[in-house]
Amino acid sequence: MPPAEHPADLPSDDMTATAAPGLLLGPMLRHVDRTSATIWVETDAPCSVEVCGCTSPTFTVHGHHYALVLVDELEPGSTTPYEVALDGVRRWPIDGSTLPASTIRTIGSEHGDRPVRLAFGSCRASAPHVPPYTSRLDDHPDGRGVDALRALGLRMLDQPVDEWPDLLLMAGDQVYADDSSPGTAARLERRRSNVSTSTPPDGVVADFEEYTLLYRESWTPEIERWLFSTVPSAMIFDDHDMIDDWNISRSWVDDIRREPWWAEHIVGGLVSYWIHQHLGNLSPGRLREEGMLERCIALGDATTFLHDWALGSEEFTPVPGGYQFSYDRHLGDTHVIVMDVRNGRVLEPGQRRMLDADEWAWVRDRAMEPAEHVVLASSLPVFVPGGLHGIQQWNEAVCDGAWGTRAARVGERLRRAIDLEGWPAFHRSFTELESLLIEVATPTPAHRAPHTLSVVGGDIHFGYVAEVTMPPGCTTTVRQVVCSPLRNILRTRDRRVMRFGASRIGRRIGAGLQARVRRGATALSWELTDGPIFDDNIGSFCFDGPSCEIAIDTAVLDDDGREILRPAVRLRAGRSPATGGSDQSPTERASRTTVPSS
Repeated sequence: MPPAEHPADLPSDDMTATAAPGLLLGPMLRHVDRTSATIWVETDAPCSVEVCGCTSPTFTVHGHHYALVLVDELEPGSTTPYEVALDGVRRWPIDGSTLPASTIRTIGSEHGDRPVRLAFGSCRASAPHVPPYTSRLDDHPDGRGVDALRALGLRMLDQPVDEWPDLLLMAGDQVYADDSSPGTAARLERRRSNVSTSTPPDGVVADFEEYTLLYRESWTPEIERWLFSTVPSAMIFDDHDMIDDWNISRSWVDDIRREPWWAEHIVGGLVSYWIHQHLGNLSPGRLREEGMLERCIALGDATTFLHDWALGSEEFTPVPGGYQFSYDRHLGDTHVIVMDVRNGRVLEPGQRRMLDADEWAWVRDRAMEPAEHVVLASSLPVFVPGGLHGIQQWNEAVCDGAWGTRAARVGERLRRAIDLEGWPAFHRSFTELESLLIEVATPTPAHRAPHTLSVVGGDIHFGYVAEVTMPPGCTTTVRQVVCSPLRNILRTRDRRVMRFGASRIGRRIGAGLQARVRRGATALSWELTDGPIFDDNIGSFCFDGPSCEIAIDTAVLDDDGREILRPAVRLRAGRSPATGGSDQSPTERASRTTVPSS
């Protein structure tokens, strides 16, 4: 069994090229469809990267070297072991590794010849996998809990391949650019003593180079690295991938842009995100259509090109016209649509939107495409429990001047202080999403409603399932599943605050505040049916014909100190794949097992 320890040392800052290029990060299996796959790597020198007979040259950014290899002409529904060679020398698997071979499992029939399994979670702080870092935060200031992603990888080692996820969706805060681990913090301190940077606040990375340290620490450990090499992944950023409260309001953007360190920080964040996370989200067709990867390869050194692109993307935030980070994935009859609700916001008071009009139109068009199951993923929850919805609705109205200019200034300070920035705090986008869910769930002669519509969210550091009550005429089961954190456990006092906000008393307070600013009732209603779950957790769907199984597992240590996943929620929705019977009401249709969480 591989060791549980986190690597004590990362590769040196003084990386030098050798005669035989080496593999620093990856391989990461990213986009997979019926006949093709993309493999992402970082190397320590420029080279040619080969996977399954397909090659790609690296491109360079600030002295770092990256490649995305397109492997094509694969058989639908096939499993293909692969190796990675750099300039003809095999570099993966690592010599002496006892882990299973990395494989590419392509999607089978468009109509689903086997169950589709989707794992998801958000908010993963990086820290060693040993005490005190595996402790609760109450017990030690460096405690982050047990890493649910690592526990998933360890579970996979004991599972048949056909029970592995077909996709891992990382729904925000893959790295914490404003809360470095002790190891990375020490490296930042050493670097800044030797390199002049525009110094941001303590704990905040300064530039592209420092962002790369975060990714290297998060993706280097052996189990996680193997997991990423064999499970396709999709990712979207949230605020901590850049900085806390990123794009929470127009005045926040104005204030942060006055900081002398901000430009270098945000450019480094956007460029590193595009390279490490977003590039692998895209299909081969969209990569060709966009042309950015091709341009990077043609330039060889893409530092200036990507710097200028990031400046332009930041300039267009928060008004329409910026880069589209939203994307979608097709897994047989399951359609996953991932929405960027951070960089594409419109923030003008009175006109706030989570996504600008063009990007929202793209999301709506994708959601209306025929599918048996639709997953709408957002880094932020749509349907929040208790009074959290009403408080956010009230705050947005106050910030827009419902109680006057002075109250608006107070409302803005409150918005930032307690993170009032979810979908309810963007009323226009919330009502548009409600309308979209109703439209998708309502069959018409021109539209076949899916069996299930699942809304995925993260961010708020507890997990739950919410059942959404749909109006007459809707035939689709609609639920929201929130899984957060993968690893960043809350203190007990913070849990109490969250529990109060989600309580019936909190709901009455929120409803009262909402009424005071004349915000009407929502078109849909929802109820928390499972949770809140505050332990580190990860969620999953299993789509099998017309049915959907929903699970949330929490990460704990067993008696031997090994990370394992413990069942917290088990829920079945939709029709039985055996009977294929007609849909019933959600209450009759769901069978549930819930295990209490601390």
